[in-house]
Amino acid sequence: MKFGMTFGQLNPACWLDAVVEADRLGFESAWLPEHLVLPIEMRGQLVPGEEHPPVPPGTPIFDVGAYLGFVAAQTTQIRLGTFVYLLGIRHPFVGARVFATLDVISGGRVEVGVGAGWLVNEWPTVGLDPKTRGRRLDEAIEVCKCLWTEEIIEHHGEFFDFAPVMFEPKPVQDPHPPVVIGGESVRALRRAARLGDGWIGMSHTPESVVDQVKRLRELEDEYGRADRPVEVTVMGAVDTPTDVERWTEAGVDRLIVVPWKRSRGAVAALQEFAAAHIDGGGTT
Repeated sequence: MKFGMTFGQLNPACWLDAVVEADRLGFESAWLPEHLVLPIEMRGQLVPGEEHPPVPPGTPIFDVGAYLGFVAAQTTQIRLGTFVYLLGIRHPFVGARVFATLDVISGGRVEVGVGAGWLVNEWPTVGLDPKTRGRRLDEAIEVCKCLWTEEIIEHHGEFFDFAPVMFEPKPVQDPHPPVVIGGESVRALRRAARLGDGWIGMSHTPESVVDQVKRLRELEDEYGRADRPVEVTVMGAVDTPTDVERWTEAGVDRLIVVPWKRSRGAVAALQEFAAAHIDGGGTT
C-alpha cells in the first residue's frame, strides 16, 4: 500500500510544513485540488447524490504549476499529483506544458490527475459548453500524450486543431508522467480503463470501493489491457494494520489519508501515522 496526503483538507498556511514533513517521513505522494474559477452560484455534484456543492466559492485556488513547482524545490522524493486538474477546460498546449515542466524540475515525480469536472457552470463561465467536457478531456489527454512523446506533432480533432509543431522539453518519466483519471461515474471508470494509467476516486471504505474496482477490471478486459492494470487510488481511513489489509484485499494500490483533525495538528498527525504504518518508502 502506498500512502498519500492531500492539500485539500488543510488550511493553505499549513501546506508547506505538512508536505515537507510528509516527504521526510516517507509518504509516497501529495495531491493538490484544482479549479480554474469558482462561480458564485455553483451547479454540479462532486459525489453523485450530494445535496450541496462541496466547496464555497471563496475557497483559495492555487495554480498547480506554480505551487507544485515551489513544493518540488523543497522536497526530494514525494510524488506530486493533481486531484484533479481540469485539462479539458484549457488548450492541451497549456496542460502539457505545465506537467512537462513540473516533471523536469521535480526529477520525474509528477502524477497527472485529471477529470472532466463536477462544477458544471465553471465551463460556461469561460465560454465552453459543459456538455462537451468529457469529449474535450478525452481529446486533450490524447494530444498531451503526443506532445510528451513525439518529435513532431500535428492534430486535427473535434476541439483542437493545429499544424505540425515541436514541443520541448519532454517529461523525464518514460514514456510520460502517469495519467490518473478522476471521477466516480461509469464514464470516468471507462475513461480510466481506456486512457489512464490510474484511477483516483473520492472518499471510500474498503467495502464501498469493491464495486468500483470490479467495474474497472471489467472495463480493462473490454479494452484488452488486463496485462496493464490501472492503479487504484482513493481517499480513506487507516486506524490499524488490519485496515491496510482490508484496503489491499479490496484492490486499492494507493490510499490518500487525512490523519489530522485540525490543520495546525497536521504535522504531528502525519508523524504518528508514519510511525504506525509507513516503512520509510511511502508504503506499508
